Amino acid sequence: MTDLAADYAKAGFGGHLPFGDRPAVLVVDVCRAYLDPASPLYAGAEGALAANVTLVAAARAASVPVLFTRVRYSANGLDGGLFYRKVPALAAYLDDNPLGDFDDALRPQVDDIVVTKQYASAFFGTSLAASLNAQGIDTLVITGFSTSGCVRATALDALQHGFVPYVVREACGDRAPGPHQANLFDLQAKYAEVVALGDMIALLQA
Repeated sequence: MTDLAADYAKAGFGGHLPFGDRPAVLVVDVCRAYLDPASPLYAGAEGALAANVTLVAAARAASVPVLFTRVRYSANGLDGGLFYRKVPALAAYLDDNPLGDFDDALRPQVDDIVVTKQYASAFFGTSLAASLNAQGIDTLVITGFSTSGCVRATALDALQHGFVPYVVREACGDRAPGPHQANLFDLQAKYAEVVALGDMIALLQA
């Protein structure tokens, strides 16, 4: 990995994006579908859940806004278009399936923004960008599930919408180590800053 990182750096990848003055934490799809072993989407990422609990507590203590996303489909998934057809496991998010609910360890508070989405990116077809702009947010701290799917898509769109994306390594999870690590590497090289949980907490406290 060191040789690969050096090769990317030599080619001009991996520049640095500074942490802004007005961050927000975005918790992407940390719901039962990824945490229940009976779910087809189970990721075995309970450690990432614990990291999210720690990070969100630190954000609240620092008066940093916290936002959550969730997935929900109606009309037999027709509002999910081709994405729903491509990934049949997304049926876990139909209507009021309890797998689509937040885990008891980490639930939005009454004044947190909750974005309901049908596609991978939290920005696609939602009011997320407008909500962030209205609060003057310049940096988006992104966590959640899955690293190779909704986290990656959201980080890329954050960059393209003008929000500096910071992805917290320990607070993301995927169903296999290979896609998880490969996507964190690629995000750091091209689209985001990938940082450790402790470093992010220090940034929020500062």
